Amino acid sequence: MDFTNFDIEEFFGFGDDTNPLMMLIWIVPIIIFVFYGQRIQLYITSGEIKKGIKKLEAYRNESREDLISHVKGINPSSDPEEKIDRFLDYFTIMPVDVDPGGIIGKIRHTIRSREDYTRQHISSMIPEITPLELGKVQTLLEIASSLQMLYKVVNHMYLTAKKQNNYPLILPLQMLLPTVLEHADAMKAAIPAFRAGQPVGDGIGPMVIGRMMLECTKETVSFETVLARTEFEGRQLMLVKARGPESTVGRPADALEVLTADCS
Repeated sequence: MDFTNFDIEEFFGFGDDTNPLMMLIWIVPIIIFVFYGQRIQLYITSGEIKKGIKKLEAYRNESREDLISHVKGINPSSDPEEKIDRFLDYFTIMPVDVDPGGIIGKIRHTIRSREDYTRQHISSMIPEITPLELGKVQTLLEIASSLQMLYKVVNHMYLTAKKQNNYPLILPLQMLLPTVLEHADAMKAAIPAFRAGQPVGDGIGPMVIGRMMLECTKETVSFETVLARTEFEGRQLMLVKARGPESTVGRPADALEVLTADCS
């Protein structure tokens, strides 16, 4: 084949005579992207999001299996799977924040109502459970429930956008998915530590206060929160910390209110 007489302008249709083949090569992709560009982007983005959804689904299933395995090891009164599955679909709706009466008290009431319901739910499954094991199961149940909610919300947004061929709807999901997966990874990785009752997070503060409480008499000042009075370098100290060793932080705000009322 002789390329010595190859004319690039003629090949691309830049000469006087128009090349119909090159016109099609240039025009057809433009037409395709004008009419189907958004759908093509939707398919590409959907593939990436679907991988994240499968990862969330795997996390949800693994956390559920870990929870059921842990509960069965505490000798529940009956098969806990049905009750656990029913609780995993339980969710809390936060109060409206546009309220002149304030929202802090409402959020506190809502969260504590959920915590109380969770503890009652666990006690109904395992009547003889100890406070330590109850704290472990409560934390594992919250993790499994959170992963379930993440999976359902992301999957719902994905299916809605795909059904409507709505690329603008799926775009925010693509941007938020990495952050959602980071949260899911953290919760999934924390399950073994919570099952074993190991400290999670910054435990140096409670450890210091706990050492200062060793020779002191402790009293319960609020829910899962203890108080000890001692003296240090000529000063009277009131030491407050979560009761432990459950994976809960107690209610130090309530303890502070009690101490403030006593001092006034």
